[in-house]
This record gives sequence, structure tokens and C-alpha cells, in this order.
Amino acid sequence: MKFNTIKHPSNVLSNGAKASLQRTLYSIVKGVLLTTSALATIISSNIQATEFDHNYANYDQLLKQVVRVSENNLQTRVDYQQLNSKNTQLINALSPLSAVNKSQYDSWSEPQKLSFLINAYNGFTLKLIIDNWDEFKRGDAKSIRDLGSLFTSPWEKEFFVLLGKKRNLDDIEHEMVRKWFKEPRIHGALVCAAVSCPPLRNTAFVASKLDAQLDDQMQLFLADSSRNQILLDGQNAEASLSSIFKWYRQDFEKGDAGFSSLYDVLNRYSDALIKDEKQSTVLKKLINKKDLPISFKDYDWRLNDVLNF
Repeated sequence: MKFNTIKHPSNVLSNGAKASLQRTLYSIVKGVLLTTSALATIISSNIQATEFDHNYANYDQLLKQVVRVSENNLQTRVDYQQLNSKNTQLINALSPLSAVNKSQYDSWSEPQKLSFLINAYNGFTLKLIIDNWDEFKRGDAKSIRDLGSLFTSPWEKEFFVLLGKKRNLDDIEHEMVRKWFKEPRIHGALVCAAVSCPPLRNTAFVASKLDAQLDDQMQLFLADSSRNQILLDGQNAEASLSSIFKWYRQDFEKGDAGFSSLYDVLNRYSDALIKDEKQSTVLKKLINKKDLPISFKDYDWRLNDVLNF
């Protein structure tokens, strides 16, 4: 049987046709490469445009506008009336937090993750108050606790999105911060809008300063004698601490961040707690020996509004 030989296309094209084909192929390849490059630039630009701001510029600016610091620099209050007039600004500050998905969050460093969650807790707490501000203005609510119902506490209300799901404030504090991080100092940073809470910072928490900010929060909290103090009577003393240390005592007893007991807290922040230098030596000895009882103050749940300074 005889087969016809099939010639390669290059053998049947004229020289002119070959050149034309080469130019056409070159143009196609060049166009593909240019299109791919353009797409890469667009994608890169979009990623940069939506990159999360770990300095929290909008939220930080808002806090500076509405948080008031006491004369002794140990307490803060929120001007909620002013914050209410800036509700759009508050929404714009919190929207980028809600836009973060779990995959994006997981790619961050630990300080970035914790800063994000602290800012989210404090920011959405402010949002909860403003969402219900009319109740406070009418006098129907005087505390965040008044925003709950018969079956649901205010901390169980799902009113915002975080990491791709509808969330409540308890989710952030108990299911995220306390579970995912071994950092008891967060109890000096999370602020639930009550007078007895730690002071709400007038700046955002940021990863590059987080350790110093958490330590500063504990210093401020322990230095405020209306919340924490050591009482000396002769050679005897008693530590009267915020109920926060009663509710979350176990978090300070796990050995995390150097705390194995509340006495470790008293020891580390003794300079903030002890105001009288004459009593300093005696009190520090008692703390080191763990030879003083610890009691807990009643909690003032009134709104941390400027009217309650």
C-alpha cells in the first residue's frame, strides 16, 4: 500500500507567507504578555487598595475626638452625645474590621491579631451604645446591662460581622481573645462601657506598640484607687481590687505572661498601687510574702459617659 507523504506546513509555505505568519504569531504572543502584565498590575493595585490598615487611622482619629481623660490621667469617659453625631464616622471606622475574613486574619502576626480583636471589642461596644442612644437620652437605660432582654444579655446580641460571621461581644472576649491568646493583661484593655471598667484609651491598639500599651493599661487600672487599692492599718494590709480580678482570677493563675496568682499582679504593679513611699517597704514585703487578704470592690455599671466623671 502506498501512503502519500504529509509535508510540514513550513515546507508548503512561501518565504513571504512564513514571514507574515511569524509576525502574526509575535504580535499575538506580545499582546498576551502585555495583557497578562496589565492584569497583574490591576490585581496588585486592588490588593494594595484593600490592604488592611493596622494603624487604625480612622478609628484612632475618632477616639481622640470623643474620649476624655481625667485631670489625674487615670480615668477616661466617652462623650457619647458627640459620638452619636459622628455615627457615620464610627461606621466608617468599623466597616474595615467587618470586611476582614478569617483567611486574611490568619495570615497576620499574633500582635496584629490581638490588636484587631481588642479594637473590635471596644469599637463595637461603642456602636452598641450609639445604636441604643435614644434609650439613654430618655432615661430608659443607664447602663449597658439595660440593653439586654429577659433571655439575652447585651453581650449576647449578634449585631455585627467579624471574620465572616454574625457575632456578639461575648464571641470576641470569650471565644476568641481568651481562647486564642495567653495574655491576661487583656482584662485591662477590654472596655464594656461601664464606669468601673479599665479606662478606654484615646488611641487605637497597634501591633508595634501592643506590649507597651497592655502594660500601660494595667498600670493605669491598678493606679486608680477607685478601682484598685491597698489599705494599710499598722503592720496589716488588705488589697481591695476590682471585681474584674474576681471574675477572671483564673486567667491570672495559669502562668501566662508571668502571672501565676493575683499576688504576681500586685507585685508587678506595686509602684502603681502604692502611693505613699513611707508605706512602700512594708507593703512590698507583705505582697512578696503573699501575707495580705484580697477583697473585691462592688462594680459600678453606670455608663462611662462624660456626665458620670
